[in-house]
Amino acid sequence: MTIKEGFIEVTGGRVWYQIHNRHLEETPVILLHGGPGSSHWSMQGLDVLAEERPVIFYDQLGCGKSDRPTNTSLWNIDRFVEELHQIKEALQLKDFHILGHSWGTTLAAAFYLTYPEGVKRIIFSSPCLSAPMWARDQERNRKKLPVDVQEILKTCEENGTTDSEEYKEATKVFNKHFVCRLEDVPDFLKEGSQYKNREVYNIMWGPSEFHVTGNLKNFDCTSKLKTVTIPTLYTCGRHDEATPESTKYFSNLTPNSKFHVFENSAHMPYIEEPESYVQVIRDFLK
Repeated sequence: MTIKEGFIEVTGGRVWYQIHNRHLEETPVILLHGGPGSSHWSMQGLDVLAEERPVIFYDQLGCGKSDRPTNTSLWNIDRFVEELHQIKEALQLKDFHILGHSWGTTLAAAFYLTYPEGVKRIIFSSPCLSAPMWARDQERNRKKLPVDVQEILKTCEENGTTDSEEYKEATKVFNKHFVCRLEDVPDFLKEGSQYKNREVYNIMWGPSEFHVTGNLKNFDCTSKLKTVTIPTLYTCGRHDEATPESTKYFSNLTPNSKFHVFENSAHMPYIEEPESYVQVIRDFLK
């Protein structure tokens, strides 16, 4: 497998990218990682898709192997949409598919609604296409946690102590239920924490997955999903914080879409059920 990597100049700095098997004839797929500020690290196993087509990873500005500028005005969705457009232009992508995960689906939707040309198919993997809806879903999810954990979360949020150790520990309980349910988390996933940028996450999202206070908190593109007419796949885990109910709702609003639930996963089916996940993605991209 040939691998090419390098840097592309975008607004605010340089982003790192990596292309697997760029000489294959099939339409390439570009992967948009979650976060904001999380890097491609957790999704690296999806390089197996390069057996059929070029696979393009990149770390969004501010995280991973990309530059980490200190200008906080860069951390907004419009600039991230422009960044993806600049990458598309630099790599001379005429036709391509998009696979977005979590915040990557927010970016995928915003990008397609701005620059639809050349996008052939979109995969919304564990989507967040309405931040208000996401927040309501997490309120319901929190009620499924042990009562003492719920109390710690509530108290810390009310007192502004979301950077405390007890809030972090309580957040881990939420994550175990709704983000990744594996008993043994792969080592490479633990390594990935060094590539994250909490500042980007806090500014755009908030102190945790379920307490939305950042500049994305009013993002909602559900009224525009009817205009996404290309083949679209929505996926999520049965125990996902991106709930099956909301994911199916988004799918129902999208004319040419399919919907799939991974029964033994939460928010990371590409790690929790990798073989099933890859098969579903492969079948859709064919």
